[in-house]
Amino acid sequence: MRKDTLNWLVDIGLIITFILVAVTGIIKFPGLLSVFGIGYGNIPISGLSRLHDWSGIAMTVLVIIHLALHWNWIVVTTKRYLGRK
Repeated sequence: MRKDTLNWLVDIGLIITFILVAVTGIIKFPGLLSVFGIGYGNIPISGLSRLHDWSGIAMTVLVIIHLALHWNWIVVTTKRYLGRK
């Protein structure tokens, strides 16, 4: 697989997992829904927590892959910034 294709797939995966983690985190955050007058009534919190947790693990793995794919750029850019006075 070409590096640009892999990078694109990783980025798409990061977008999807970020949305899942963000939305499920907002929904399950204690007291946040009650601010908007919405109760937990019919929301299955255990399933939501499981989705939130696994999405977070997937996002962590994708971030590590993303950093590995861009490691040379990170090193070069860091050296350039630290070398400036």
